[in-house]
Amino acid sequence: MGEQVEMTDPVELSVGGIWGHTARRVFHLSMGGFPFLYYYLQGEIETQKVVSAAVIFVIFAEAVRLKLGIAIFGQRHYESKQVSALAWGAFAIGIIFLTVPDYPEFVYPLILSLSFGDPFLGELRRKNLDSKNVFLIGSIFIMMIWLISWHYLSTPFFLAILMGPICVAAEWPRLRWIDDNATMLLIPLTAVLLAIPFL
Repeated sequence: MGEQVEMTDPVELSVGGIWGHTARRVFHLSMGGFPFLYYYLQGEIETQKVVSAAVIFVIFAEAVRLKLGIAIFGQRHYESKQVSALAWGAFAIGIIFLTVPDYPEFVYPLILSLSFGDPFLGELRRKNLDSKNVFLIGSIFIMMIWLISWHYLSTPFFLAILMGPICVAAEWPRLRWIDDNATMLLIPLTAVLLAIPFL
């Protein structure tokens, strides 16, 4: 996200005000359904080609949106001049499906950590919690997602313990050129890729 987010309530930054902010949160949560849909359709359609085509479409649509200089309902006003959180999130989710499709034990918790973790961290900040408490509570929340995955999908336990702090730390940087929707997926994905050879 851009630096201006730090100084302004996200509701004020959203196209559509409170309704736009709510729509943004609902869409964020709905992204948690993507891995369920992906693995449900696997074998029925060529999922890798569909994902690749979807990512290419998002890149093209984002380029057109930026050329027009507009922010759509639910986006932040400043996203009219920079790559949106939506585009970054879609791109990063696509990269996960294209990189580790044979590891649902990683795909599910990675995407669910973004889908549920990022809005959770944002709402903690809206309640004016200090950074230390946001980090601690957020890490525990995301760790629970990974522990559930450990229970149901046999995700390695040590990763379930480590990924809470890693995901929250990956969300922390406020960079104008890349959104935390991307860093919250791509940095933990890198940690997973480095761990796979040892599993």
